[in-house]
Amino acid sequence: MSKRHALEPLEDVVDAPSPASKRARVEDEEMATPEPPNGTANGHLMRPRKEDEEKVDILGADAEEHAELVEAGALVDEADEPAVGAPKRQKAPEAGYTDLYLDTIDRKVLDFDFEKLCSVTLSNINVYACLVCGKYFQGRGPKSQAYFHALDENHHVYVNMETKKVYVLPEGYEVMSKSLEDIKFVVDPRLSKAEVARLDKEPKVSWDLSNREYIPGFIGMNNIKANDYFNVVIQALSHVTPLRNYFMLENLSGRPQLAQRFSTLVRKIWNPRAFKTHVSPHELLQEIALRSSKRFTLTDQSDPVDFLSWFLNNLHLAVGGSKTKPGSSIVQKVFQGTLKIESQEITARADAGDRLRFEDAAVNTSVTKFLVLTLDLPAAPLFQDALEKNIIPQVPLTTVLNKYNGLQAQEKMKNRVRYRLLHPLPPYLLFHIKRFSKNKFVSERNPTIVTFPAQSLDMSPYVEPNPKEYPPGEPIYYDLVANITHEAVKKKDDSVEGEQDMKVWRVQLKDRSRDEWYGVQDLFVEKERGETLFTKESYVQVWERRRGQPSGSVNKGKGKA
Repeated sequence: MSKRHALEPLEDVVDAPSPASKRARVEDEEMATPEPPNGTANGHLMRPRKEDEEKVDILGADAEEHAELVEAGALVDEADEPAVGAPKRQKAPEAGYTDLYLDTIDRKVLDFDFEKLCSVTLSNINVYACLVCGKYFQGRGPKSQAYFHALDENHHVYVNMETKKVYVLPEGYEVMSKSLEDIKFVVDPRLSKAEVARLDKEPKVSWDLSNREYIPGFIGMNNIKANDYFNVVIQALSHVTPLRNYFMLENLSGRPQLAQRFSTLVRKIWNPRAFKTHVSPHELLQEIALRSSKRFTLTDQSDPVDFLSWFLNNLHLAVGGSKTKPGSSIVQKVFQGTLKIESQEITARADAGDRLRFEDAAVNTSVTKFLVLTLDLPAAPLFQDALEKNIIPQVPLTTVLNKYNGLQAQEKMKNRVRYRLLHPLPPYLLFHIKRFSKNKFVSERNPTIVTFPAQSLDMSPYVEPNPKEYPPGEPIYYDLVANITHEAVKKKDDSVEGEQDMKVWRVQLKDRSRDEWYGVQDLFVEKERGETLFTKESYVQVWERRRGQPSGSVNKGKGKA
């Protein structure tokens, strides 16, 4: 190896050895080196000379060639279109494509009973339902959740839950097809006044999408977890004719959500063109849980009478009723009656047997309004008799109604009290048969069976005579419409108490058009015999005043019961 001087430039030394290792040099010698192409040296691009760079404008030539291709129509100018092409918005479908995407609608997955909330944002504003998968989404603009869902899942048909208009996304035009009228009707079923008037007169049978037969008004209601107490009350109220007709025909769009959602649920119960043979009360339950501060929820079972009292009073206010003026809403016009209460203080000199006998002393009299009448059951016997006749004690309904005959007194706190109904009696009476009592230690249930006739209950013995309001001596007949019953079911529990009684609520409803009775327990509906209704533990009863009887003053004439 030759030595070079320190001042000798490195470029002049041609035979300078490579600093690579010996192994690398051997591998390079063994590999066949291809002929380098023109314009390259050692396989690398050679930099053009300075005078050549001034003559060649590569970028300019490329731009010029691109402009020529655009002008010839071979390419589309990128400045005119975005990088990702967005679907074109349309006000109307193109000619010949009016029914596009409608074959993708799946009616069997549609369920409009749940609360109208976007499944992504949980907003209740401008909610649309996808008619392909049944989910709720907000909006239909280019940045809305429904728009994204249409692009991601290829689901294109949506209905606005407020306006009931159907749109195709992402194009955005409205669908005018008459084939979607059945879906719009299920979203918000509305019957005409003539159709509502025929509900109790003409027997009607309908079929759902699965070809299952059902009777409008007598359908199951979903028990989401523990809302059976709610289901029986709503089922009973939906068969009170004036209340049902009001909420099916009135426009409540300006009223609070409680009235609107109850109206929607009643219309769905009586829907003759339903997709399913049951309804879900989820939407109304959510509103009730909010308004009652979670006193009544779908996860915890409550007492039907507590819920009925709360619901009627809040429904009265929701439809514009007054807190002070009686009879100011449909609720009070249907259920509200008048009760006279007489009370007298029990003195120390009263004998044990005469504690409930009214003396000649002053009697305090007050008049109050009521929606529900409470009936007290006699105490159940502690022991069975020798013949075992009192295994299940029984008492007639007329006996427990004697509480309101104005003669039978009761002890309340330090007073003796007696009650009497006053004219006019309301069109519908609500009876609460008090079965449960609580003290500091335990909650007790009275299993006494109350026997009653399903028709022709005479209420005249319990009303104070008033010739100006009603002819004396004439009977006042009421017929049973709904009967809410209680059943105690043993529930196995690992706690110290052992087996606990689980409350099961059921309602018996009368079909006026067929003069038949049906029992409804959550999703199950079955026919029942009217003669055996009293064999259950009645808890709440709804009685309807028979029409054709004299009402108001005597001058209107007497009618036959």
